Amino acid sequence: MWLSEIMLQQTQVRVVVPYFERFVAALPDVASLAAAPPDDVLALWSGLGYYARARNLHAAARACVERHGGELPRDFDALVALPGIGRSTAGAILAQAWGDRFPILDGNVKRVLCRYHGVAGWPGQPKVEKALWEIARSHLPAQRLADYTQAQMDFGATLCTRHDPACVLCPLQSGCAALATGRVTELPTPKPGKPLPERSAHVLLLRDAHGRVLLQRRPPSGVWATLWSLPEAATHEAAREWFEAHLAGDYDHGEPLDAIAHGFTHYRLTLLPLRWREVAPRDAVGDNQDIRWVARGDLAALGIPAPIRTLLEAQLRPDDEEPPT
Repeated sequence: MWLSEIMLQQTQVRVVVPYFERFVAALPDVASLAAAPPDDVLALWSGLGYYARARNLHAAARACVERHGGELPRDFDALVALPGIGRSTAGAILAQAWGDRFPILDGNVKRVLCRYHGVAGWPGQPKVEKALWEIARSHLPAQRLADYTQAQMDFGATLCTRHDPACVLCPLQSGCAALATGRVTELPTPKPGKPLPERSAHVLLLRDAHGRVLLQRRPPSGVWATLWSLPEAATHEAAREWFEAHLAGDYDHGEPLDAIAHGFTHYRLTLLPLRWREVAPRDAVGDNQDIRWVARGDLAALGIPAPIRTLLEAQLRPDDEEPPT
């Protein structure tokens, strides 16, 4: 229950299912998750996005082992004290796992309540969110909390959808304020918009004589924190400096590849890959634990950002590799 709730944050069910199955098969309980190395957890999550969820999940599992005897606590305050578990997620866990009487307010539920009750204003505003919490609490049934909680999420995901809601099939249409006043497409009120900033970065795809690729661990905070990625620089000049500090080769022999566009919540990123074949490292590379040469067959065991993994899979074909001597 806990794992599925975390994975389904910001991600659709059809995308989550194979990740959930793979994750549970590898780490079937809280104790095994807590004991797993961070790289293993991120590798299982790799491609699902929003990697802070995986890091928080891992930290929460360790906290459960340290504070709660290896079990997820059945207490609201204890749950929200765990990394990555907010008020709605805690309510969903308590209602669905134990049938406790707690409301939820995920994106689907916010949309349904805004339309049914005609609540205007962006749901992310504190005043609007507070009102929605009170409405959500007022609808709680006395029994079958697990079924009710799941039904809310399913209803928003399948009928009262963001685009093209199936109002003609809706069992609540007679009481829906948005339908009665012709505001279905207007509610919930969108977040006040502004253009997302554009950023770019140069990424270095470096291969040695054995076909291995050079990866660098990302910093502990920021985008793709602690994942393994290609070396990155903001400018050509910075990329050249990094190359010449770590590798014995000619930077100007780098081959430009097609740009990669990737969207984040707060900005859009364009990756500008440069590729080199059969470069040799300086001695410093071998001494740095955050830089490593990785064979194609070992990439699956690492947490790698989705656009970088896609690039590597396209560029590192098996018939290109040469066996180590």
